[in-house]
Amino acid sequence: MNLKLMGSAVALCLFAAASSSQAQLLAAKDAPVAYGHHHLNVTDIPASQKFFETLGGTPFTLAGRQFVKFPNVLVMLRQQKPTAGTKGSSVDHLGFGVPDLRVMVDKIKAGGYRMVTKEEAPSPPWVAADDIATQAGRDVRIAFAMGPDDLKVEIVEVKTQAAPVALHHVHFAGPDNKAMQEWYVKVFGAKPGNPGGTFQSATLPGVSLNFNQAPAAVAGTQGRAVDHVGFEIENLPEFLKKLEAMGIKPANVRDVPDLKTSIAFITDPWGTYIELTEGFDKIQ
Repeated sequence: MNLKLMGSAVALCLFAAASSSQAQLLAAKDAPVAYGHHHLNVTDIPASQKFFETLGGTPFTLAGRQFVKFPNVLVMLRQQKPTAGTKGSSVDHLGFGVPDLRVMVDKIKAGGYRMVTKEEAPSPPWVAADDIATQAGRDVRIAFAMGPDDLKVEIVEVKTQAAPVALHHVHFAGPDNKAMQEWYVKVFGAKPGNPGGTFQSATLPGVSLNFNQAPAAVAGTQGRAVDHVGFEIENLPEFLKKLEAMGIKPANVRDVPDLKTSIAFITDPWGTYIELTEGFDKIQ
């Protein structure tokens, strides 16, 4: 939701990723840490593919696994009925940017999906009308939709964005959002956002990590609609050593030969299951 964090230079990079045969994770090209993927548990893979296609994603299959690609993020779909949706978990929703919000909202509604902007845009400061929320004195427009399996998605209007749709943010929630921000800054080297506003934030190349203040404890992500989030790491073995020096013990460290990828998993203090990958930046 922080448009200043996603400026025109990033938009041009996103367009290049969307319009060429390069790997989707263009922001990872020169970054030691970048956001990589969302991994979803879904009741019906074709139904979830249709939703993400409505948003502008492109489904594909690789090594028997189902993906949907967007500029700077891969969405992985696993056939497994989730235990619950995203609300109430430490990953409250996923965010995508579009240059024209009205067009996207109308497209989502035409696809038969439920707009939940009035219920999900915090008021104040947001005022919702005709499924789009605005703030007085700010040129910012957002909308919320509910996808299959109660997957909450935010759409943010980024007028300078050249790509028709792209990764914008991941929105976490926890009882101490400042501590969440500080943890992601420390562990992943994210750049902290300016203080103030309705949430804390930090940025990595091509993505904003936003942190809401939850009124109570949140559930971990494993088993839910967003089972885990993924970060693409340059030199994963060295990064794992740094984590261990911080007292963070990686689990399930292994190679995935059919994806030409190395992976490991950690869990943040609020229950967000996190996959660390090296090699997803080569997937096209």
